[in-house]
Amino acid sequence: MCLICGWIYDEDRGDPDHGVAPGTEWRAVPVNWTCPECGARKEDFEMVQI
Repeated sequence: MCLICGWIYDEDRGDPDHGVAPGTEWRAVPVNWTCPECGARKEDFEMVQI
Protein backbone atom coordinates (compact mmCIF):
# COMPACT_ATOMS: atom_id res chain seq x y z
CA MET A 1 0.00 0.00 0.00
CA CYS A 2 1.24 3.46 -0.84
CA LEU A 3 1.94 5.38 2.37
CA ILE A 4 1.28 8.67 0.59
CA CYS A 5 -2.13 8.11 -1.03
CA GLY A 6 -3.30 4.64 0.06
CA TRP A 7 -3.27 3.02 -3.40
CA ILE A 8 -2.86 -0.75 -3.14
CA TYR A 9 -0.70 -2.73 -5.55
CA ASP A 10 -2.45 -5.99 -6.48
CA GLU A 11 -0.04 -8.64 -7.77
CA ASP A 12 -2.81 -10.32 -9.75
CA ARG A 13 -3.60 -7.09 -11.61
CA GLY A 14 -0.10 -5.60 -11.80
CA ASP A 15 0.08 -2.14 -13.35
CA PRO A 16 0.11 -2.79 -17.11
CA ASP A 17 -0.43 0.89 -17.94
CA HIS A 18 2.97 1.54 -16.34
CA GLY A 19 4.94 -1.50 -17.54
CA VAL A 20 4.19 -4.03 -14.78
CA ALA A 21 2.42 -7.11 -16.16
CA PRO A 22 -0.43 -8.84 -14.30
CA GLY A 23 0.93 -11.55 -12.02
CA THR A 24 4.11 -9.62 -11.17
CA GLU A 25 5.10 -10.18 -7.55
CA TRP A 26 5.88 -7.06 -5.55
CA ARG A 27 9.54 -8.03 -5.16
CA ALA A 28 9.85 -8.13 -8.98
CA VAL A 29 8.41 -4.64 -9.53
CA PRO A 30 11.28 -2.43 -10.77
CA VAL A 31 12.76 -0.03 -8.20
CA ASN A 32 12.14 2.91 -10.55
CA TRP A 33 8.38 2.16 -10.75
CA THR A 34 6.17 4.83 -9.18
CA CYS A 35 2.65 4.85 -7.78
CA PRO A 36 0.15 5.45 -10.62
CA GLU A 37 -1.99 7.64 -8.35
CA CYS A 38 0.49 10.01 -6.73
CA GLY A 39 3.95 9.26 -8.18
CA ALA A 40 5.42 7.98 -4.90
CA ARG A 41 8.45 5.71 -5.20
CA LYS A 42 8.38 1.98 -4.49
CA GLU A 43 10.20 2.60 -1.20
CA ASP A 44 7.14 4.60 -0.08
CA PHE A 45 5.03 1.43 -0.06
CA GLU A 46 4.42 -0.89 2.86
CA MET A 47 3.07 -4.44 2.84
CA VAL A 48 -0.42 -4.74 4.30
CA GLN A 49 -2.66 -7.75 4.78
CA ILE A 50 -6.02 -7.49 3.03
